[in-house]
Amino acid sequence: MPDTHMTFLIDSQKLRRILKENHRIAVVGLSADPMRPSYFAAKYLIDHGYEIVPVNPKYTEVLGEACYRSLGDIPGKVDIVDLFQKPDRIPRLVDEAIAIGARVVWMQLGIVHHEAAQKVEAAGLEVVMDRCMKIEYARLFGGLNLVGVNTRVISSRRPLHVVR
Repeated sequence: MPDTHMTFLIDSQKLRRILKENHRIAVVGLSADPMRPSYFAAKYLIDHGYEIVPVNPKYTEVLGEACYRSLGDIPGKVDIVDLFQKPDRIPRLVDEAIAIGARVVWMQLGIVHHEAAQKVEAAGLEVVMDRCMKIEYARLFGGLNLVGVNTRVISSRRPLHVVR
């Protein structure tokens, strides 16, 4: 049996293009709790010029934006469907993403569903699995280091510290 995981490997150029070309992101499972990864990632993306559309039936508003019960309830086009959901929920959400005409389905860190990814690609959408949009944006466009601050200095050499 062929290794289907190899089909879904994604290079930095493709990630960079996806992040440059797509600006309206439906975040499925976005929490209103600032300590949750979905909130932190969405806030970061807003701060970097993206439009976030929260999707979570628990809330009416998250991060100052109207929150929708499902992808089908969102008015207008969505470029990326960003999934903060358990793998068993992915197939249904992929069907919804295809139905609303999204361009990309992005499954967050730890989320891998090969059958759903194949369905996404067969429908003509792009798919990203097991990656965080915030981390990829910071990695590809600057802003990622040990403490999360962009020092604008990239070096392969250790800093020289003089101790006397």
